[in-house]
Amino acid sequence: MLVALTPGANNLLGTHHAVHHGPRTAITALVGRLAAFAIMIAAVVAGLGPILAASTTALTVIKWLGVAYLAYLAARVFFTPTHRETAPRPGHPLREEFLTAITNPKVLLIFTAFVPQFVDPARGDPAAQLAMLGLVYLAAETPAGAGCATIGAIIRRADLTARARRRLDQGTGTLLLGMAGLLATSATGRT
Repeated sequence: MLVALTPGANNLLGTHHAVHHGPRTAITALVGRLAAFAIMIAAVVAGLGPILAASTTALTVIKWLGVAYLAYLAARVFFTPTHRETAPRPGHPLREEFLTAITNPKVLLIFTAFVPQFVDPARGDPAAQLAMLGLVYLAAETPAGAGCATIGAIIRRADLTARARRRLDQGTGTLLLGMAGLLATSATGRT
C-alpha cells in the first residue's frame, strides 16, 4: 500500500483529472493505470520481466518514452486554458493514465525487482505466487488511485477562482516536468 501511495505521475494525474473532469472521470481513468500494471504483471508472470529488467536497451527505450510522455503532459497542462468544467475527449484520461503507467520504467522495476522478493519457491509455483502478488498490488493501487481522485474532488468543490485553478495547473505542470527531468537524469541499467 505504501508503494501505491507514493507520490508519482499517475497519482498526480488522477488528482488533476478529478479537479478538471470530476471524480467519476478520474475513477474511470484509473482503469487505464490498472490495465498497464496488469500487463506488466502478466509479463513478469510469463518470465519476460527479468529479461526486460536486465536489458539496458529496453529500459532506456522505456525511460525515454516516459520522459517524452511526461514532458508532453506537462506542456498540455501548461498550455490548455483553465475552465471550470472541461469535457475530456472520450477515453482521453483513461489513455493518459495507461500511457503514463506503461512508460514508467520504475514501475516495471517494482514488478521485476521488488515484488519477486516475496516469492518463496518452497511454497509452490512461483508464477502463481507472482500473479497473486500482482493482484494484491492492484488491490492496493485501486484505493490509492481513488484517494487521489477524492483529493481532486475536494479541490474541485472548493470552487477556486480561475487564477487559483491556473496556479494549480502550473504547479501540476511543473511537477510533471520535474518528474520527466528526474527520469531523464536517472541511471538506466541493471539493478
